[in-house]
Amino acid sequence: MTSDTALKIVIVGHVDHGKSTLVGRMLHETNSLPDGKVETLREVCDRRGMPFEWAFVMDALQAERDQGITIDTAHIPFRSALRPYVIIDAPGHKEFLKNMITGAASADAAVLVIDALDGVQEQSRRHGYLLHLLGLRQLAVVVNKMDAVDYSESRFGEVCAQIRAYLLSIGVTPTQIIPVAARDGDNLLVPSANMPWYQGPTVIETLDGFKPQASAFELPLRFPVQDVFKFDHRRIIAGRIESGRLKVGDRLLFSPSGKTARVSSIEAWNRPAPTIVAVAGQSIGITLDEQIFIERGQIASLEDAAPIGTECFRARLFWLGRVPMQQGQRYKLKLATAEHIVTVEKIERIIDVSDLATADGVVVERNAVAEVLLRARSKVALDAFVDNPRTGRFVLVDNYDIVGGGVISLDGLAARNCAAHQANDDLSPVAHQITLEDRWRSNRHRGGVLWLTGLSGAGKSTISMELERRLFHKGYQVFVLDGDNLRRGLCADLGFSAEDRAENIRRVGEVAHLFAQAGMIVITAFISPYQSDRDRARSIAPALFHEVYIKASLEECLKRDPKGLYAKAQQGGIAQFTGVSAPYEAPVQPELVVDTAQLSIDESVDLVLRYIERDMQKADATPATIAPDVAL
Repeated sequence: MTSDTALKIVIVGHVDHGKSTLVGRMLHETNSLPDGKVETLREVCDRRGMPFEWAFVMDALQAERDQGITIDTAHIPFRSALRPYVIIDAPGHKEFLKNMITGAASADAAVLVIDALDGVQEQSRRHGYLLHLLGLRQLAVVVNKMDAVDYSESRFGEVCAQIRAYLLSIGVTPTQIIPVAARDGDNLLVPSANMPWYQGPTVIETLDGFKPQASAFELPLRFPVQDVFKFDHRRIIAGRIESGRLKVGDRLLFSPSGKTARVSSIEAWNRPAPTIVAVAGQSIGITLDEQIFIERGQIASLEDAAPIGTECFRARLFWLGRVPMQQGQRYKLKLATAEHIVTVEKIERIIDVSDLATADGVVVERNAVAEVLLRARSKVALDAFVDNPRTGRFVLVDNYDIVGGGVISLDGLAARNCAAHQANDDLSPVAHQITLEDRWRSNRHRGGVLWLTGLSGAGKSTISMELERRLFHKGYQVFVLDGDNLRRGLCADLGFSAEDRAENIRRVGEVAHLFAQAGMIVITAFISPYQSDRDRARSIAPALFHEVYIKASLEECLKRDPKGLYAKAQQGGIAQFTGVSAPYEAPVQPELVVDTAQLSIDESVDLVLRYIERDMQKADATPATIAPDVAL
């Protein structure tokens, strides 16, 4: 009986123990190589004066051929009589463990290769432990290079006993241990005449006995948000379904925000017919029946099968950083599409993979395994690895380098599933007896948020203060929220990290909309460099929000530098300064663009005044259309 589902097998082991040779010969034995591939490689080897190796079938990089080691993981399909496979040939050298983990993380089963002459090495144990750490329970061991020990049954027994004892000590029972001579094809496809004492299955027969992991379709829905795109009037939430399935009409919970909405449509690429259902593995977009603010990193699920929401969780991780992990240190955690700042609250134990001895400590050295307690600044949506591997593993990043990876455990911790936002159930909003229309009538003008954004030195504060003065003398109820002023009070506790900048803008957005709901015109003057933060501010009451791009090039702002901040930033005196060491995302579709490189301050203010009097004061702008989400 055959199957059309490809099984992913990762091949791991100590450097030079023959992994790539095993795979190359196996592809040859199963007639899976392109016609002429072996002949071409033989000709290349002859021209370069080097002996032909089956490993060259896999080692595609020129650097690998020169050095004789596998640097990157290679993915090559082949087929047995039973089913198709994808072989993942992972590097064995200690310096390339990141690549090995990347390859193993997506595999259904593994083959651990051990040199019959060298026996079990430290890297063999390390790879075995990492496979266990990543949750791979189907593992075959290949004792390679049996020709180098004269096909000795006793030597095979010694190596077999070593690796079996180690694997059993970490809770892994090997499916099969097979003696092979990969170079000559012994025990790969057919039993070897050189080892009549071995009566077990061949490598191919062992692979055919592996079973696919639990189908991702059967797990609860996990749809991490990759991005949000705007097309005409639609907001399309895009991403890849990691597990489960969703259909039009499903009510989704977005974690950890707790927002809910129903799926209005599924947008799939290159599909002529409308899509009603999408399943794990598909990259799709969806539209919702409500205009809620959703951003990258949130995970959509069904309400009755939500992920865990927690600030604190345990992890078993492998440390790859050149600088040791330290208790109390902060790192960036990447889980699916989300990024969170986490602190190593406690290093609970450090594990020596060679003998499984455990030790206490506050430092984890490179290539060590540890069990740690991590704490995030805010709630993280996740799953325990045993429940859903796709949202139960993560990597840690330090200065843009991946320094560690691991799996999530919630043992001994109180963990609750994410739930829909309960604010409306827990709080009782008090309705004003003065309607928004009454306030407008009393003020003799409509209110709103005029959000001025642009680089430092573009002219935001100067324009906003002059605009406030002119509007006030015209009889408008108006007030300016300036970035530097609020940083001294309401937001004095915030720094300038990406997370603190986002919180700064969130607070400003809430305060600005309170002014607007009081019927006033509130002008904000903030760099607000990220489009997602400005979109969040807009989402509070979209029709009250007016984005004004105070446009000036970086070169122009460098010339002006009114506060001397650019000069200080270029000298390293200010970290993460927008335009120098941090990005600025210009508005995509602002309501108004004011180019201060072309206009004087008076001309710029005149332009904004005309917009206020012409567009913000439209007679058809009724309270129902301006602020439908505000209780009147």
